[in-house]
Amino acid sequence: MEELNEQRTLRIQKLETLRAMGVQPYGTRFDETHQIEPLAAAHGTKTKEELEENTIECRIAGRIVALRRFGKAAFASLQDGAYRLQVYLKKDVLGDDSFRLSQELDLGDWIGVEGHLFRTKTDELTIEVQQLTFLSKGLRPLPEKWHGLTDIEMRYRQRYVDLIANPDVHKIFETRSRLITGIRKYFTDHGFLEVETPMMHPIPGGATAKPFVTHHNALNADLYLRVAPELYLKRLIVGGFRRVFEINRNFRNEGISTIHNPEFTMLEFYQAYADYNDLMILTEQLFAQLAQEICGTTQLECQGQTIGLTPPWRRLPYFDAVLEYNDFDRSVLESREAAATAAKTLNLDIPKDATLVAILNIIFEETVESKLIQPTFITDYPTEISPLSRRKDSDPSLTDRFELFIASREIANGFSELNDPIDQRQRFEAQVAQREAGDEEAHYLDEDFVRALEYGMPPTAGEGIGIDRMVMLFTNQPSIRDVILFPQLRPEKHS
Repeated sequence: MEELNEQRTLRIQKLETLRAMGVQPYGTRFDETHQIEPLAAAHGTKTKEELEENTIECRIAGRIVALRRFGKAAFASLQDGAYRLQVYLKKDVLGDDSFRLSQELDLGDWIGVEGHLFRTKTDELTIEVQQLTFLSKGLRPLPEKWHGLTDIEMRYRQRYVDLIANPDVHKIFETRSRLITGIRKYFTDHGFLEVETPMMHPIPGGATAKPFVTHHNALNADLYLRVAPELYLKRLIVGGFRRVFEINRNFRNEGISTIHNPEFTMLEFYQAYADYNDLMILTEQLFAQLAQEICGTTQLECQGQTIGLTPPWRRLPYFDAVLEYNDFDRSVLESREAAATAAKTLNLDIPKDATLVAILNIIFEETVESKLIQPTFITDYPTEISPLSRRKDSDPSLTDRFELFIASREIANGFSELNDPIDQRQRFEAQVAQREAGDEEAHYLDEDFVRALEYGMPPTAGEGIGIDRMVMLFTNQPSIRDVILFPQLRPEKHS
């Protein structure tokens, strides 16, 4: 901290020196003719002779991330986003005043330069600067050797420094942006209408999750940050829209982990006259197309595994998955006592009042999910844990629902929607009973949503895809915090 204070003091002194020289240390606009990445891409293969024969004039701006001085000359590396380019500052070319200005530069300062491209004796593409413009003074020094900073929390908390020091981090978020743009185009190309639904709900619903609570003063009413947009999007299907989608934030008052952040981005979409089988096909096509467009392949590397996204993907019924990944007799699926005994052999904690399905779901989450590496649709979930899904015609104890797992992570949840208002009310009431018994994540009874269903909703299929986890897959990142620009952290302690 003492060293930092000393460096800040020296930089503030330089700031005053700049002002004494008549230089505004926090300047105004600068007209660029080029940006570093396209400039280097266009001319990076040209030889020294080609650059001398056809002079390439340019004006670029960037942050100084490297600086070497040699008496009457200096080399600096300018960074623009994830890309860097060397510039050459020479007294004989700049003149006395501009070269004097260059002597006040520090790592982290922003400058604009005008000059022409050439190659140095070491064959590095470089701009010989003819005019130097000071743009902004950095008062804090950049990290000297960031290269995968060991203080991971500082990377997340001070993302602005992480972006400066780690160009690859830029590329993660560029990929994220391209992915969202690609998703949006895919759905609009397939006839879906993009919509926006409320972020603050009078009744939380659409997912089993604990909500954040806020208060609206003018209405004197508690509101809930949405846990999912589902019930509002289905109201739009009731109203006559055939295909809708939304890309936006959800908020769940839950723990933080490598796959959980209390604020996260979801794609959610609904298609009338379709069922969950249609959505599985759509999802396969969406992922494969985006992988090909963004990564150039449908074979993605993810945490040491090669993930194949070429359709078709495996479909595995929920109860079959429990048996496939555990050495159980089928009686475990039929007897609560047998299921509880099986859970005990796995050293799993089971609540005393847990139902057979609840016990099996704990076993599934603890023993199956981690083994689902290649894309797998787990289908036919029990009705008890699927309060918004349509029952299977062949077995009403199950639903037309799937969850998609890739690289041991749940990526998507979709189902044929329950559109029977009487059945929906009964399931809401069962959820209310669970809530009254202490389950804070159980659904509330949403009377208006039931009323909407009573006006009639056509057969519909809907799905939610976690954008953050999708980005983790496409960028080979181990933690959700690596793909969210400003993830939620504990409050910072200031000494």
